[in-house]
Amino acid sequence: MKKELIRIIKFTLFSISAGVIQLLSETLLLEVFGLKGNLSWIAYLIALVLSVLWNFTFNRKFTFQSANNVPVAMLKVACFYAVFTPLSTLWTHYFVVTLNVNEYIVLIGTMLINFVTEFIYDKFVVFRNSIDTNKQATSTANDNK
Repeated sequence: MKKELIRIIKFTLFSISAGVIQLLSETLLLEVFGLKGNLSWIAYLIALVLSVLWNFTFNRKFTFQSANNVPVAMLKVACFYAVFTPLSTLWTHYFVVTLNVNEYIVLIGTMLINFVTEFIYDKFVVFRNSIDTNKQATSTANDNK
């Protein structure tokens, strides 16, 4: 139980850092490069990819401590985002362009949905059979014996 709570805290902290990367990069693309209105989905998509790469790297190594095959794990994450990205891009466009909701409000809502669904997917699909199998996890386990 304690181990899972620590895992959730780590996932939350890495997700916050990925969220900062996403928010900063999307802000840069919106405000500096002018990807607003009909182009806001491009800013969202680029920022999302940057945050996913960051989040995957750190959660694989430190949160789930997985020794699984990186390309296979990344392919599983890509499958998640093959569904999440088009859906979130569409609702981002709909809320921002059609309903005129502020881009940042939509982004924060989307990031919260992503946080919850990605943790569940990572735990039960991506890293399901490889949690606590990397060198760091196994050496810690051996030290505790």
